[in-house]
Amino acid sequence: MRRFLVLGVLAVLALAGCGGGEAREISAANLPSAKDSTFVYLHHLDIVTDWDPASSYSNEVVAMENIYDSLTKYNPRTRRAAPRLAERWQTSSDGKVWTFTLRGGVVFHTGRPLDAAAVKASIERTKRMGAGAAYIWDPVQQITVKDPLTVEFRLKYAAPLDLIASADYAAFIYDTQAAGSGDLKKWFQAGRDAGSGPYTVASWKKGREKELLLRAFDRYWGGWEGPHYRNIEFRVVPDPDRAYRLLLRGEASYVQRLNPDLFHRARATAGVRTLQVPSFQNLLVLFNTASGPLADIRLRKAVQKAIDYDGMVAALKGAAAPASGLVPEGLLGHAPGLTQKQDLAGAAELLTQAGYGPGGNPLRLTLTYAEGDDDEELLVRRLKRTLAELNVQLDAKAMPWNDQWDRGKATDPAKRQDIFVMYWYPDYADAYSWFLNVFHSAEPVSFNLTYLKNRDVDAKIDQLPSLGTKDRSAAETAYATLQRSLIEQKAVVAVPWVLTYQRAYLGNVQGFTDNPAYPNVVFVHELIPGG
Repeated sequence: MRRFLVLGVLAVLALAGCGGGEAREISAANLPSAKDSTFVYLHHLDIVTDWDPASSYSNEVVAMENIYDSLTKYNPRTRRAAPRLAERWQTSSDGKVWTFTLRGGVVFHTGRPLDAAAVKASIERTKRMGAGAAYIWDPVQQITVKDPLTVEFRLKYAAPLDLIASADYAAFIYDTQAAGSGDLKKWFQAGRDAGSGPYTVASWKKGREKELLLRAFDRYWGGWEGPHYRNIEFRVVPDPDRAYRLLLRGEASYVQRLNPDLFHRARATAGVRTLQVPSFQNLLVLFNTASGPLADIRLRKAVQKAIDYDGMVAALKGAAAPASGLVPEGLLGHAPGLTQKQDLAGAAELLTQAGYGPGGNPLRLTLTYAEGDDDEELLVRRLKRTLAELNVQLDAKAMPWNDQWDRGKATDPAKRQDIFVMYWYPDYADAYSWFLNVFHSAEPVSFNLTYLKNRDVDAKIDQLPSLGTKDRSAAETAYATLQRSLIEQKAVVAVPWVLTYQRAYLGNVQGFTDNPAYPNVVFVHELIPGG
């Protein structure tokens, strides 16, 4: 990890003459000040897909984590849950009874108190809806309000509820009475919130570049003493070059994603800080097992072998690390020895066996990937060229995330793609979500974009939570076996790399750290503006 630190406007001015031509665009005149106190976050994808904190399961997490609180929050240094809404907690010796004590005086943005009854109502609604990541609460059998600040959870089986309660989705505590007698889901979808976090929704303009504006909630339990950003603006800028120019002009505070070339330029630019850290996020190349040419396992294995895994990691210049299996290093379930390699001779042989390949019938495949993601585009461009040499035409289309996801979830199989490229990260610091969400049978389709339906795989996935709590050694074995089955035997996925986060932000933003359990989230209240 390397940071390029420039503290304060004076340092920016002093270094502006020695950081290259680009640095001259940054000056005291256009750097945001503590008085302006608006943190401008640039994302390359649409921000909001779903406003309901019970079912939200997409990019809006970057905003939601600034609007809503959970009971606990994952600490990457200790690798344990830390206090958030809950000040403390305890568990029974068998791990099946958990008691959380809440901090007092917390209120929702609606003005109602956040107490044990509100926690119970919130989690029970999320469980009842069963959408998004609601599965995290499956171990919970009963929730009991012991007193206004104490809530007890009784579980069906032992589970790490303190860690589960820190999840980046479905763990949000919200005011279930916010809509009164109206439909709460419809109330949320109008762009409203009912959280208790430091910021609340000021405006939402779906489809616009300046999509979302949050403003400070003055009654936030964490307080506003000292310098803080009073507003957060989320802007959708798919073009990384333009995002970088906005940063250099001081019109953006933080760029969520740059390509490797721009990141290396940022590291040498006065007035810009950079941060490079490992992540729990990896790229998945998902193959359509239910319809189209890739229903033939030989063709799936051929595409797997056509990917230049080592070449892509090298080309990404520090923005990626080789993947071994589906689970990134640092999480229970990581399986060394499952790194994939390119094998063009093997790919050609498999294609020939299926009647395609060099000298055989031409094969045509469709692929979708995220618009504005240069790394995915590079992968697709290289794969397209490689497959063309094997007599395979790859029709690739870059799409806004919401459009790509809608196509993947189409009820008509003929409208779906053959290959779906996307990033995945866990719902809390545990590997379970890769398997349950991406590879477990699901109707209707959500993220199971391989469309795999396999009872044996489902059964093995279903036993993972209890194994992880009772017998970590058995859980390690189960995770490794599943990964070999999905990658090598069934060939439903390829994993080209694990992402290494490369962030760039203005030199007068202080206090930023990256928490891998909350991918792409900036906890803005923790930052100090102005330098």
